[in-house]
Order: sequence, then structure tokens, then C-alpha cells
Amino acid sequence: MSDDKNTTAQDKPTAPPSTPFHPELVWHEEVTGRRPGDRMVRIAKHRLFQEVKPGVIQPRPEAIEPKEGFGRLSWLIKRALIGRPIPTARESHERFSRVKALAILSSDALSSVAYSTEAIMRTLVVAGVAALSLTLPISLVVVALLAIVATSYRQTVRAYPSGGGSYVVARQNLGTIPGLTAASSLLIGYVLTVAVSIAAGADALISAFPALRPYDVELALGSVALISLINLRGVREAGTIFAVPTYIFVISIFAMITLGLVRLATGGLSYQPGPAEPTTGLQSLGLLLILSAFAKGCAAMTGTEAISNAVPAFKPPESKNARITLVWMALLLGLMFLGISFLATNVGLVPDPSEHETVLSQLTRLVAGDSWFYYLVQFSTAVILLLGANTCYSGFPWLLSIMARDRFAPRWFNLRGDRLAFTSGILTLGILSSVLLVALSSSVDRLLPLYAIGVFITFTLSQAGMIVHWLRGKEKGWRHSMIINGAGATATALVTLVIAYTRLQEGAWVVIVFVPVLVSVFLLINRHYRSIASQLKSSERVTPKGAPPLVVVPVSSLSLVARQGLAYAQDLSNRVVAVHVAADMAEAELLRSQWHDVVGNIPLVVIESPYRLLLEPLLAYVDAIRKMEPESRVLVLLPEFVPKHWWENFLHNHTALRLKAALLSRPEVAVASFPYQLVG
Repeated sequence: MSDDKNTTAQDKPTAPPSTPFHPELVWHEEVTGRRPGDRMVRIAKHRLFQEVKPGVIQPRPEAIEPKEGFGRLSWLIKRALIGRPIPTARESHERFSRVKALAILSSDALSSVAYSTEAIMRTLVVAGVAALSLTLPISLVVVALLAIVATSYRQTVRAYPSGGGSYVVARQNLGTIPGLTAASSLLIGYVLTVAVSIAAGADALISAFPALRPYDVELALGSVALISLINLRGVREAGTIFAVPTYIFVISIFAMITLGLVRLATGGLSYQPGPAEPTTGLQSLGLLLILSAFAKGCAAMTGTEAISNAVPAFKPPESKNARITLVWMALLLGLMFLGISFLATNVGLVPDPSEHETVLSQLTRLVAGDSWFYYLVQFSTAVILLLGANTCYSGFPWLLSIMARDRFAPRWFNLRGDRLAFTSGILTLGILSSVLLVALSSSVDRLLPLYAIGVFITFTLSQAGMIVHWLRGKEKGWRHSMIINGAGATATALVTLVIAYTRLQEGAWVVIVFVPVLVSVFLLINRHYRSIASQLKSSERVTPKGAPPLVVVPVSSLSLVARQGLAYAQDLSNRVVAVHVAADMAEAELLRSQWHDVVGNIPLVVIESPYRLLLEPLLAYVDAIRKMEPESRVLVLLPEFVPKHWWENFLHNHTALRLKAALLSRPEVAVASFPYQLVG
């Protein structure tokens, strides 16, 4: 700011002639050759940008990397944890092959064999050891239901290759409320799946190493953090990391089942219940108990829908690859589940009443003893259970991104991070599941009652939606497809009622209550977005008013940043006023006495604040200006300095930031910052 007393806001110096402006960062420059008179014109480009096509430019990687300070440090830490950014053009390379998709999208379903048989047995054993003979028949019914649901979802994948699964099917065929009900149930199911899988994985590890029992919650939380971090690195890298443990688990379980069947057939497998295990019934074996055991065994089916939700994540042809992977998953799951239930039933295995050892651990120890193979099965089981949660890290973010696209969830759920992963969805899932694990002390028994009901609500709505789809479209083979989906809808609806009835008092009511709450939240979000769209969508022609704005510049002193801010305000308009809110009138008088000599004829308004408030008097002044000059546009320019080091920000009160936030709610008032970078 000039110190010339005769310079006023109205008598600004004449601006120098403007230089050519090159908004696309490409310009022509004349170059002199070696010989006299040689001249040529060349096209020059900014070194930090490259032209993609006419009118489109792209920053080079070095342009977006912070060069110093805290920004550089955080950038390096982020790169070390999740890797370098992946360009959008490489998205097709980040998709799943069938082999990787089976590991990523089916690990939840496959891992459920580690606890589904045990869930049935622990329910039946209260009626006595003899009741455990029903374990295999109940398992057969569960597998039959799995076959129906898997076949139904193959129809869904074929009809809806764009993904979205139950939410899209129910919304398009049954309406918005059923669609949101399916989505809410599925989202709750994903959070519960992560919690159950992680807790069960910790239990499997503790079965082999009992000394870890006091640290079960810490193990669970650490596992959630690790899986979240791996998924933030992108789907392809997560698939590479998780594929090997998944297949080791599948092979080891089949090897254990085969060895057990051989030993059972040759008479080399016998089991004696421990002295502490129950031998008499505590409850009569009735229909309610059998239904309860069946409902808990249905936990084996959770995760079946994950493939239909993430069809776009497959390599082309997406629909075909997804349907083939779904069949692989159902076959592997059914065979492993039946094999474990068959062996446990035929050797007369009784669950450990202290819950210190899982049924799978008991069975493997019986088949293979305390050999290296036992520890391989236990370790691979612990890993697959942890990875079972990883299925949800694909399904949960995908579903939220589709809902965000449909304006039923916050828009930032549809944004991809540096590694083409839906970062917000991944972090949200990690946080919610961690809270649940802490709240329920990482107990599988306390988590399971909440587990399956939401998933089966989703199953039912999806199959019902497919019935309507076939009735409307009547495509080739629609009758056969409708019969399959009709059978699936009927079966899953009955299971939903069974689960709701048998588990209501165990905690299933929590899910039943939360689903309508989530639906209401999603509807409110959609109403908000629709309201914004209706207000912003207008064909009204907007033209400049032709008059400069009234610029209000808050100042606390005659510091360099304040004077440069005032000078910048004069470049914007010839109507500038400075405002000083005074808690100490002596300081205000000193400022007034120096004002004209330092600044010139820019008006200074001093607002006395007897209650030492800063924001409120200034906001009231801006409101008064707006009422006095309703036709004028008001711009509040905030001079503020920026410390060189990030930690120095904690030493300042950030008045400009608070004022900016308050002014954003004022209609017809624009806010701009004038930052001054400190050098030391």
C-alpha cells in the first residue's frame, strides 16, 4: 500500500497494459535463430501440465506432489501406506479375474464354515448330546436353501450386469422403500459380517494359542485396521494379497475332511467327550429349538449376495465371470459345510462348553492330532475368517457408491481415492465394525443373533423384485426364471420369519429397529439433494450487474497483511471500507490516528464491542450494510497470514476461518481470503 497521502480509493493509478492470458497454459513464442534475421514461432507448454486433447489439460505427477512442510510429510506417509496414485485410465487393470474374485468376494461365505456347524451344535446341545444327531439333517436343509439362493442370484447377475444387487433389483421393481429396506439391511449385514468374521478369526487363533485370550478385543481391532489399510491400496492389490490364504484354507479344509472320512471308514477315528461336557439335556427338544438351530446355521449363507453387488468389478465379460464365480463359491461352501457337519455328527463331537476351543479345532485335532497340519488348519482358518470380513470391504463401498449416485447417500461415498478404491466407504465400514466389536467385547455368541436377519431380508426382497422383473419383461425363458426366483423368495421369507421369531429376544430386534431408521435417513438425504437440484436447475439468464461490489475489509491493525489486503481490495473495486471491532478503545484511537497517514482515504469504521465479542458485531455490520444497499453486492475480504510450519497453526485463533464460516450463511454476501505467506 502506498504511503502517498493524495492517493485515494477513487484516484487509483492507471493499470499497466494487460499481458496476454493463456488459460490452457499453451502459448506461442518467437524464437531467434543463429543467423541474423532467422525467426520462428514455436508452441510452448507449461512443464507441469500436458495436453490431453484440445481444451483439456492434465497435471503431471510432480505437479500434485507437495514439495515441503507437513504436506510433504503426510504425502510420503500416505504413499508408504497405500502406494502411489493410480490413474483412472488404468481402472480396467484393477478389476478381478475369477480366481481373485473368488478370494475377495467369496471369502465371507467360505469362511462361515468355520462357525456355522458349531452354531447349530451349540443350540442343539442344550437338549442333550442325542440332539446333536440333527446337526447333519439341518445342515442339509441349509445347503438346499443355499442352492436355491445361489441359483436365484445367478438370475439377478444376468438381468442386472451393472451391479447393485438387491438394492437395484428391489428399487427398480418394487419401489423406493423396498429398495432402501434392502440396502439398509445389507449395509447392517456388512458391518455385522466384519465384526463376526473378525471375532471368529480371533477365536480360532486363540484356540491354538490360549495365552492370547485376554487380548481378544485388541486382536480384533488390529485386524480391522490391517484389512482396512490393505483395501485402501486398491482392489487388485488386495486380491493378490488375499488369494493365497483363501486357497490354502479351502485346500486344508478339504484335506482334513478327506482324511477324516478315510479314518472314519477304516475305524481309526473315535471321540470321547470330556468330563466337563454336558451329557443330559437342559431343555426339551422341540420345534422351536430345531428352528433356532436352523436359523443359526443359516449364517453359512451370509456373503452369497456379494458377487451380485460387485459385478462391474469383474473383468469382461463381467456378467459371465460373475455367474461362474458364484457357482464356484456355492459348490465349495456347500461341500465344506456338509463335510464338517457329517464328520462332527458321525464321531459324536460335543462342543466345548467353556468355548475355549472351536468345534473345527476339536475336529481337526481329532483327525490329525497336534501335528503341523492341525496348526495349518487353525492358522488358515483364523486368516480366512479375518479375510471373510474383506468381502464386505468390496460390497459395502460399492453399494454406498451406487446409493450416492442415486442421491440416497452422501455424495462423497461415490468418490474414488488415489488407488481407485472408495475410500470413504472403506473407512466408514472399519470404524462402525470396530465400535461394534468393542461394544460386544468381540464375542461371536453375542454377535451371531444380530447377524443373519438383515441378510435374509435382503435375499427376500431381491428375489421378489426379480419375480416382478420377469413378469414385466417376459424375456426368453422368463417362466423358468420366475419359478426359480419364486422358490428363492418363498424360502428366504420363511427363514426370515424363523430368524425373527427365534432370535428376537437375543438381539435381532436391534436390526429390525435400525432398518426403518436407516431408510428414513436415506429418504431425508434424498429430499435434501432433490431440493438443491430444484433450486440450482434454472434457465434464468445471469448477467453481470455492471457495478463493482462493496468490499468490506476487517482489520485488527496496520500490519503488512492488512495493508496488502486493502490494496488488493482497491484492485477489485472503488468502493472499499475497512472495519475494526474494538474491545479496547485506546487501541482503536491509536489506529485511527495513524490510519490516514498509512492507508489514505479508505474509510475506517470502528465498532466498539463492550462485551469483547468479535464475530457478532462484524456480522451485524454486514447485515446492516446489506439492508441499506439491497441492490449492491457485498464482498467481505479477509486478510490472513499463513504460518510456514503446520504446527504453528495451533498458536493462532483462526478468526478469519470462523468469520468465513459464519458469513457463508448470509445471502448475497461473498467471502474471499487474502492469504499472506509467512517466510519464517
